[in-house]
Amino acid sequence: MKKIYHLSTCSTCQRIIKELQPLTDFELQDIKTEPITPSQLEKMHSLSHSYEDLFSKRAILYRERNLKEQNLSEENFKELILEQYTFLKRPVIIVDDQIFIGNSKKVVAAAKTAIHS
Repeated sequence: MKKIYHLSTCSTCQRIIKELQPLTDFELQDIKTEPITPSQLEKMHSLSHSYEDLFSKRAILYRERNLKEQNLSEENFKELILEQYTFLKRPVIIVDDQIFIGNSKKVVAAAKTAIHS
């Protein structure tokens, strides 16, 4: 499986996708127009072993809802990601049985290596 979950309106996602080219046999899923399904999130979790790792604490709603003040469980992180696409840390890149979450230089470099090796 080769897939990238991204937000087409996000300039960071656009930059990373451009940097990762060529993306042969990759499926790109814009999570705003095609929401993540529970089974897709389960697949991401099976690779990352953590809903919290998939969760974006930079999301505006995270601050607006005062979620930082709450003690969130793995189940809470899962429900929030399914409820609102902005809670998924982006992009999520899946290359066979490897997952790369987020936009740090280190993560993007590792994804690029996995894609082009």
